[in-house]
Amino acid sequence: MTVFAVEYVYDVESAEVRDANRPAHRAWLVGLAEQGTLLASGPYTDGAGALLLLKAADESELNATLKEDPFAAARGIAGIRTSEWNPIIGVLSVHAS
Repeated sequence: MTVFAVEYVYDVESAEVRDANRPAHRAWLVGLAEQGTLLASGPYTDGAGALLLLKAADESELNATLKEDPFAAARGIAGIRTSEWNPIIGVLSVHAS
């Protein structure tokens, strides 16, 4: 499995949409964490977006997973940037490929 760093970008206009969908979004994240797919996630403190660290077989599988996010379905995400990430040092290094 490959580890991916996923950066969500939020815009001010979608704040109400995200607020309304946050419980479903967080439940979705908890489910991914319980499956071992989500390693960590959280919003940036300035409200501009969030960082998610996920495991997936490839980018296609990652994209399919991200489409299931209630924020995505509600159009609460202005942009997404994904990068393969290799955690060499630290507590996440056990997930290095």
